Formats: sequence, structure tokens, C-alpha cells
Amino acid sequence: MRYEMRDTIKTYMQPAFLICAVLLATAGIGMPIMTKSLGIKLKKEPLPLKKTLDLLDEKGLAPYKVLSKEKIKNEEVVESLGTEDYIQWILEDTDAAADSAVRKCSLFITYYELPDRVPHVPEECYMGSGYQRLASDSVTFKINKAGVEKKIPGRYLIFAGTNSNHWQSGAKFPILYLFNVNEKYANSREDARIALNKNIFGKYSYFSKVEWKFFNTRFGQAIYPSKEDAITASERFLSVILPILEKEHWPAGQW
Repeated sequence: MRYEMRDTIKTYMQPAFLICAVLLATAGIGMPIMTKSLGIKLKKEPLPLKKTLDLLDEKGLAPYKVLSKEKIKNEEVVESLGTEDYIQWILEDTDAAADSAVRKCSLFITYYELPDRVPHVPEECYMGSGYQRLASDSVTFKINKAGVEKKIPGRYLIFAGTNSNHWQSGAKFPILYLFNVNEKYANSREDARIALNKNIFGKYSYFSKVEWKFFNTRFGQAIYPSKEDAITASERFLSVILPILEKEHWPAGQW
């Protein structure tokens, strides 16, 4: 026993071990001093919306008309979502043909005023609900803002429902989404993380996810648009809603 203790003491007294211990101790003491002197903000402060999403201007969404507004009733789901700043609306494009697959739009927007958690993405939410992901593509939306064309990154997904591990006929549907992180757009959770991590000197950070799905019904059956039609309809829709979110809801100039 005495020899084992002696060997242990010798191990801890080795130069290599002592150097590592000193370096770790120095780093632990010096890190807070260094971050403070450089102005690095490791912990962000909450940054609320300029105006709650529930007050999104319905008239400003024209030609889109709000058909319904839903709230999540399951408290566990809300807790899992990680925010109470959200809206789930069903919209109707009154300019689209009555039987168009992009006539209706399911809109889901979430906002995180203190982004200290992993952003939720439809890939996990839908797969966790039993759907199969068939495709995931990066897309670029060309939207018109005040007469100026702007390119915004987004993501296009295709899911299919399953029933007893067999594909359900005609159950494939597209989901589209994008992130706004500190006034910058991103089309994946990884890009959102990168954008958040870049803001090391800012006092605040936020991210918001805009998710939507186009659909309609025909002869009692749900119908969904092709990828081309979904992207075209998305560019038209985003040209309406993003300027409202940027101007009236999302914070600006805080970093």
C-alpha cells in the first residue's frame, strides 16, 4: 500500500503533469479577465420582440387572409418548444385559384429572446411524430422588397406519413422553413448556430424560425404543390410577410 501511494505521488510530481495543471489553473483564472478586457459577451441578455407575434398585422398580409389561429394546448409540448412567443395560423391566398395546391398556407413562427438552446427544426419534429423524411434541399428564395430583389436562404423538405411501416398512398407533403438570426437569414440549424456564435461581442442575440406548408383539398383529399410551385408561392408569400416581421416585430441594431 505504501509503495502504491509513493508511485501515485511520483506520478503527480512529474513535470508534464505539473505543467498541465498550472496551464489549466491559469486558463481558469485568466479566461474571465481576458473575456472582460476584450469585451466578449459569453452570456447574453434577453431581447424581447418589438411587438408580440400575436399582433401580426392581418390587413398587411393581403392578399393572404387569416382563416384560423391556433394555440398549443399541451403544456409539455410548449415546454419542449422552448418559447411561448409563437403563432400558428392558417392563411388563404385569395388571389390563387380555388383549386390551387398553394391556395392555403399553414404558418408557424417561433421566436427565442434568449437563444441558449438548440433551435428546433422540422426534420426532428416531424420524424418524432412518425413521419418519414424523403428529401431535404437547400433553396434560395428571390423575394421583392420595396422594388429590390433580395436572395434569402431557405430549406425545402418532403415528408411522408407511415401506417404500420407501410407508405400511405398520396401522403407526401412539403415543408419549408428559414431562420432569422440577429437580422441574418440561415437555412439550417448549423448555420443558425454559426450566426449566433459569431456575435461574441454583442450584448444580445435572438433567433426566429419561420415555417410554412402550402396545401388545399380537392374532392375531400389533401393536395400539395410540386417543388417548383411551392418555391414560387414561397417567394410571393415571403415578399409579403418578411418585411412586416423585420419592420414591426424582430429586434434591430442590437449587435
